[in-house]
Amino acid sequence: CTQLCKAFADYYSIDHKLVTAGNGSDELISLIITAFLMKGEKVVTVKPDFSMYQFYASLSEAQCVVVEKEEDLSISVDQLITTCIKESAKMVIFSNPCNPTSLGLHADEVRRLIRCVNALVVLDEAYMDFWDQSLLGEVEQYDNLIILRTSSKAVGGAAIRLGFAVSNPMITKALRAVKSPYNVNTFTQQAGIRLFSHKEELQDACRQLISAREELYQGILKLEKQFPNRLHMYPTCTNFVFLKMEQAREAFDFFLEQGVAIRFMGLYLRITVGSPAENREALRLLRDFFNR
Repeated sequence: CTQLCKAFADYYSIDHKLVTAGNGSDELISLIITAFLMKGEKVVTVKPDFSMYQFYASLSEAQCVVVEKEEDLSISVDQLITTCIKESAKMVIFSNPCNPTSLGLHADEVRRLIRCVNALVVLDEAYMDFWDQSLLGEVEQYDNLIILRTSSKAVGGAAIRLGFAVSNPMITKALRAVKSPYNVNTFTQQAGIRLFSHKEELQDACRQLISAREELYQGILKLEKQFPNRLHMYPTCTNFVFLKMEQAREAFDFFLEQGVAIRFMGLYLRITVGSPAENREALRLLRDFFNR
């Protein structure tokens, strides 16, 4: 995947020698856990977060230690550090910004975590294109950091199944040694090369998404003030918004009856940013639901 890794590296202005391509980030998560953890060793993750971390840890017979997030769904770095030390964890893995809560952990706090634990830190930056707190340009400074990136979000390439791991030369060499030699097919490689060659267009599209996100976010904030105690809106630095509602299930069904699919997650709803017209429709349906 030499040309593909170069295209990705050029897009993010990093050294292509630090990049490993994968058949989606999922394959890389599985590969990293399998390669760096022995049976019974401990990996720390947080909750709520991307469910596949625990899934792949269980397949590898690693022990998964879950740290519950704060009441406001933020990550306590102090608690994470304490847990890693107490459990003698070999790895800590989480998404930043978070899938599904839309919240982000600032770069200084992530740096503190990396420096304070004697564990491999796997930082899933799948949604970082929509925020400005990436550590992608700093991976060579650490001997215990892997950053994951994906083509599924900001560049719109979910169907081609293409992800990347970025790490220092030593870790990169290890990842390339243990992955399947032909894990990314030729079609996906060529599609990825072409995608990442359109840097200005992709960055412009990302800016439009961020602008649309702010419109949707501000619109729901107004509804939160208009209908107090009916919903709680969380800050967002992703391409979706996350809200808590006692009537989340009813709202989900109401949207679906109108031909609009959003994500139902227990007491929470996740609404992905769409076009301005789609966002206005989502706001109208949410308003209609509360008025009803």
